[in-house]
Amino acid sequence: MGLEQVRETADKISSMEIRGAGRIARAAAEALKDLALQSTAEEAAGYLDELKEAGDILISARPTAVSLPNAVRYILHRVDAAGAGDVETLRELTVKRAEEFIQNSVEAVEKIGLYGARRIADGDTVMTHCNSAAAIEVIKSAWGEGKDIRVIASEARPRYQGHLTVKELAAEGIPTTLIVDSAVRAVMKEVDKVVVGADSIAANGAVINKIGTSQIALAAHEARVLFFVAAETYKFHPETQLGEAVEIEERDPSEVADPEEFEGVTIRNPAFDVTPSEYIDLIITEKGIIPPQAAIMVIREEFGWAVGWK
Repeated sequence: MGLEQVRETADKISSMEIRGAGRIARAAAEALKDLALQSTAEEAAGYLDELKEAGDILISARPTAVSLPNAVRYILHRVDAAGAGDVETLRELTVKRAEEFIQNSVEAVEKIGLYGARRIADGDTVMTHCNSAAAIEVIKSAWGEGKDIRVIASEARPRYQGHLTVKELAAEGIPTTLIVDSAVRAVMKEVDKVVVGADSIAANGAVINKIGTSQIALAAHEARVLFFVAAETYKFHPETQLGEAVEIEERDPSEVADPEEFEGVTIRNPAFDVTPSEYIDLIITEKGIIPPQAAIMVIREEFGWAVGWK
């Protein structure tokens, strides 16, 4: 029963019913917690095998969002490092670490909002992209401090995550404008700051995020508009310090258009792109605000144990 529910969670992540790097990570942690509570394994070795199989199922759901494997590693590594023990002890440890990760994740977003709001000035127009909880928290925190700001948000086609963002911001009373993705450069002259999220951050400070992010960064760089990335530290990619490339997910072409209506046409649907570090001014994390060049330091501090660990 436990693995069945894990597969259901993985399917929801894969289909984007559960979306957003932070939400994905918390869903994975919750799935491992549920597995621990429902496992009928009678021996420690069998329980650990079941837990690792569940981790593999979850990790395979979305290849680009490093928050997913980092959440799984956070829990499994700590359970594995506990060494031999009875099943009940391992089960309790799994639940404890999963709850710990979820709590830390929620608190991280709140801290990012507070730190990021300091970089938003009264009267600013802020542009955002896709539906990042961390980026939205920065905006909401600035608004909550009484700053008179407005927001321009892109649609984030083809899944239109930007529609979720503008509804959330409008519900807070924040003046918000929705634009098509291709209008970004045309309206950049009205923008003071750009705040986006991240699905993965490489050791060289490059940011992998929703497709279209790199074009926004390029337009901001051209217009000399500050470009900020809001991201929890578990979105930093440990393997990239050894040169491993981040896999860019390509999703079903039918999300873009019906292939049957375009016979003989190749339809591509890359879900993410890479923004070079030179187009990024600051990365806002729950540990503080850093330049993109400091990404390698975060990875070594947070995930020094993670490289090569399965």
